[in-house]
Amino acid sequence: MKIKAISIFPLLYEPFTQVGVMKMAIDKGILDFEAVNLRDYTHDRHHTTDDIPFGGGAGMIFLPRPLIEALETIDNPVGSWVKIGVAPQGDRFTQRMAEDLAHEERLLFVAGRYEGIDERVMERLDMAISIGDIVLSGGEVASIEIIDAITRLLPGATGNAASTGEESFSSGLLEYPQYTRPRELDGEVVPEVLVSGHHANIAKWRREEALRRTLIRRPDLLRDFDLTDQDRKYLSKVLADLRGILD
Repeated sequence: MKIKAISIFPLLYEPFTQVGVMKMAIDKGILDFEAVNLRDYTHDRHHTTDDIPFGGGAGMIFLPRPLIEALETIDNPVGSWVKIGVAPQGDRFTQRMAEDLAHEERLLFVAGRYEGIDERVMERLDMAISIGDIVLSGGEVASIEIIDAITRLLPGATGNAASTGEESFSSGLLEYPQYTRPRELDGEVVPEVLVSGHHANIAKWRREEALRRTLIRRPDLLRDFDLTDQDRKYLSKVLADLRGILD
């Protein structure tokens, strides 16, 4: 996969290409990543990339011309790259979105700064993505989060491909609790079922704990999850137990 990110601070991406999943994917030839300096597409002495917004207001807006030139230079012929703006007004980033994007061949991210990107540029992009209802200094950190989520889904990018399918959101549920050695820590003991060696019981415990955790922490995820009759029975029991505690 090829991924590029347009930014006025391309060096922000460099540390993430030197460690972890992104480095492994790059070293294996699975990922070809480049941070593109937006200032390379400016033509004035000061390499200006922003200006004041029409209508007034605080902050600055990215100038459209440098961004359009960068987009047209990279996305040539038009449509050869999926062009993605990283902006608060974008669609909320999800694991399902990461899975869909992981099937693309070329992704081009535009990392906004200041008060945002000229709307005429946003209209030239294929999509806009937000990582949540928060305000960041710029889109670089957000795009790195998105790129990391996509990269680890690429075949061969992680050491254990099975692990990516068991994590929170991959199955549609939050992940079940995890434990490692020592078995006992300050009086707290790992659940007996996990050291029983009984794989069916372990799978059942993990499923139920994932359901319980999702119900308590992210019940909204259950609306779109395909619950089995056994799942519904277990969740009803959890709700009954919670009502008993609250009554």
